[in-house]
Amino acid sequence: MKDKFYAYIQQLQDTITSKLEEVDGKATFQEDIWKRPEGGGGRTRVIENGAVFEKGGVNISGVHGELPDSMKAYFKVKEGNFFACGLSLVLHPKNPMVPTVHANWRYFELYGKDGEIVDQWFGGGQDLTPYYLFDEDALHFHQVCKTACDKHQPTFYDTYKKRCDEYFWNTHRNEARGVGGLFFDYCKATPEMDMQDWYNFVTEVGNSFLKSYVPIVTKRKDLDYTNEQRDWQEIRRGRYVEFNLVHDKGTLFGLKTNGRIESILMSLPPHVQWRYDHQPEEGSEEERLLNILKAPKEWV
Repeated sequence: MKDKFYAYIQQLQDTITSKLEEVDGKATFQEDIWKRPEGGGGRTRVIENGAVFEKGGVNISGVHGELPDSMKAYFKVKEGNFFACGLSLVLHPKNPMVPTVHANWRYFELYGKDGEIVDQWFGGGQDLTPYYLFDEDALHFHQVCKTACDKHQPTFYDTYKKRCDEYFWNTHRNEARGVGGLFFDYCKATPEMDMQDWYNFVTEVGNSFLKSYVPIVTKRKDLDYTNEQRDWQEIRRGRYVEFNLVHDKGTLFGLKTNGRIESILMSLPPHVQWRYDHQPEEGSEEERLLNILKAPKEWV
């Protein structure tokens, strides 16, 4: 399964970066192949200063070795090796009318002292973070997510949409990071879903990503915007940074397993603002966004 899924994310990385270069029309992804001293490595691809994408990364990795002590405590095991692989992407468009997007699809194996698999699971999801909210864009994104889920289990969309709302929540701000999407983790074999079934589901979601995001980018990338709207985008990006550095489990896992710091922090935007007690104007589009982020919304 680990070889099969790693081959899949290699192919998916190629598909996604090729399409995004076509959408941008100016910049191309720069590739960086790296190795992890403790075992494994990855292929980082970053796009910067494009016509559409100010900064973005589409990264894959496959790492293995002895679990660090902090992760042994987290998984409640005394000893063991692990293998983890996944594709992680974040795209920060230049135009504040185009939302930031994040996605991740991953697979994990935990081994006993004799090398046997003692646990294995899939995880992942995708979520949208707009700066100016076009309701039809959020609806489109969620509809693509729901269509992918419905092909496998009728309960998946509602379950994983709710988990996404709960996960991407900036508790110290009491607001959502964005308008959500899907979030699933620890997807293990059950009588209803074996590991092949989970593979089929996760790859279905991964294959749907471009369909969920690219039409939104195409529709919004050439809209006019003001300097004030750009300022708002950078202020909201600050909340994105706060979530990733304070709450995100993937960031934490990478830092605690001696991950490659450049790849882990690839998700951070290049231009961000933190203004003291910034409040949007009453009745503005900025205020409307904040009001919607105060409670999860059912989009489809």
